[in-house]
Amino acid sequence: MITQKRNIVDRNYLNKAMDYASYRKLIDDLLLEGKVTGPQQSESLADYTKLNVQRMQRIDKTVQLLPELSQALRSISKSQTWLVITEGWCGDAAQILPVLNAMTKENPLIELKLVLRDSNLELIDQYLTDGTSRSIPKLIVLDTDTMEEQFNWGPRPTALQELYQKMRTEGMDYPSIAQELHGWYAKDKTISTQKEILRKLIEA
Repeated sequence: MITQKRNIVDRNYLNKAMDYASYRKLIDDLLLEGKVTGPQQSESLADYTKLNVQRMQRIDKTVQLLPELSQALRSISKSQTWLVITEGWCGDAAQILPVLNAMTKENPLIELKLVLRDSNLELIDQYLTDGTSRSIPKLIVLDTDTMEEQFNWGPRPTALQELYQKMRTEGMDYPSIAQELHGWYAKDKTISTQKEILRKLIEA
């Protein structure tokens, strides 16, 4: 049987990484100055980020994990680091990060760490979507001891990614696409994200 060689992630990324609370505080602090994460600054990005803060707050309060997912997470017996590439202005990240945070709270052996995409381009370039796009969020699940990748996931659930690509192909404008994406997330109530991560955990 041929075993696929797994990627080893540089441990230095963990030195630059934040936990979820620190990430949320960074976003809030920047917004007080009228700024956002990353080098690009604009009023529209600040507006997106404010909406994302509301989304994260809502999901933090309402997310409920599937019992089978909770069981799979609690059964992990070796230290893992869930490294996520993100930015505060990213709408998909706002929909997904609170769910990942809830997942990692299920087991003290799992640590959630977040890094910003635009200050870690060499990392995101190892995880391009369709080989071309620096789409986020991107989750990389690592063996904490070896930094060996167990699996990666993102930037969004498969069904939504297919819908997104269809809308792009049809030439829809970005505000319309964003509205469709967030409407999909609202109806899905994080279930697709949870099921896909569960499948990855079982397969890993």
